[in-house]
Amino acid sequence: MPRKPVKNQPDARSMDFNALVEAIQQAHEHSAAIANRVVNTSLTLRNWVIGAYIAEYEMNGSDRAEYGSTLLPKLAERLKSKGLKRMDDRELRRYRLFYRTYPTLRESLTPEFTTLLQAGNIQQLIPEPIRESPTPESSGVTKNLFASLSFTHFAELIAIDDPLKRAFYEVECIRGNWSVRALKRQIASLYFERSGLSLDKEKLSAMANELADTAEPRLSIRDPYIFEFLGLKPQEAVAESDLEQALLENLQDFLLELGNGFCLEARQKSILIGDTRGFVDLVFYHRILRCHVLVELKVDEFRHEHIGQLNTYVAWYERNMMQEGDNPPVGLLLCTGKDHALVEYALSAMNQRLFVSKYQLELPSKEALQEFLDHKRKEVSGEV
Repeated sequence: MPRKPVKNQPDARSMDFNALVEAIQQAHEHSAAIANRVVNTSLTLRNWVIGAYIAEYEMNGSDRAEYGSTLLPKLAERLKSKGLKRMDDRELRRYRLFYRTYPTLRESLTPEFTTLLQAGNIQQLIPEPIRESPTPESSGVTKNLFASLSFTHFAELIAIDDPLKRAFYEVECIRGNWSVRALKRQIASLYFERSGLSLDKEKLSAMANELADTAEPRLSIRDPYIFEFLGLKPQEAVAESDLEQALLENLQDFLLELGNGFCLEARQKSILIGDTRGFVDLVFYHRILRCHVLVELKVDEFRHEHIGQLNTYVAWYERNMMQEGDNPPVGLLLCTGKDHALVEYALSAMNQRLFVSKYQLELPSKEALQEFLDHKRKEVSGEV
């Protein structure tokens, strides 16, 4: 008996070129969605188990009194020496809070993670959860939470103290398939509080979900939790396109070949500002100017948020990376579109006019950078 074609898949005998493209796209998106769920679920379970280990040690560790309040900083230091990423004391506190907030995740553990708990003698841990949501609605969606949300979602949810409020956002996240950015925006806009005051809650919910960004099925490789969990280098994970990657490599060589004191320090430099992680495309130290030069490349049209982002990075470097004898850092924003290139220097709190003039002498001119961007963009794009 001939096999029936798979449901929702085109019959190869009647497939035209457009159907072929559509079928391959569907296969790709389906596989990416599966990979995304597997990676996110593994990361979420790992962080929960780490939190469980810490909570158990704090209650029953044989030498816990020796560490007391210094436990997490010392633990973070030891884990860092072993090459583990995102294990600073703040992250360890987050994992512990995640465990305490969602103790019922135990039911979602894979056999491998259950074995880890048994090996650590914590299979009976926490009979009384500290912050478990008491509402039936919350317990009803728990089964779907860990299949639907990434750990980055949970990092936002565990910051909510009110169990009812947290349960509300859990449900709305699943209903609307919200991205992390959408969840942050809805929390910041007091969606829960507005819903309580609204006379038409369903209409408000529909409006909120209509405007919210949805989570993409592809692997969320830009998520710092994900790429560090997978052991990827930032430049492997963050490059947005082949064009951007090629331009960055050429730009790096271009600035170094100028000679004028440029020393490359980092590519895709990861910096953490509060709970927000950013990435600076290129970081140089200029020996003559004795300052950091931060370079941000955007392969699209200039937008006001670009200069705001760069100024934030420059201000962070000024506060956290300047050493004695250093001058304030400078940011270089490069935007390139098909028809234009825009170059802007971002000076952080500069009131020394002579020093600004010195920047203009030692750093590449806007004209030189625009010519470089135009030429390289056309070269990379095959236009020359």
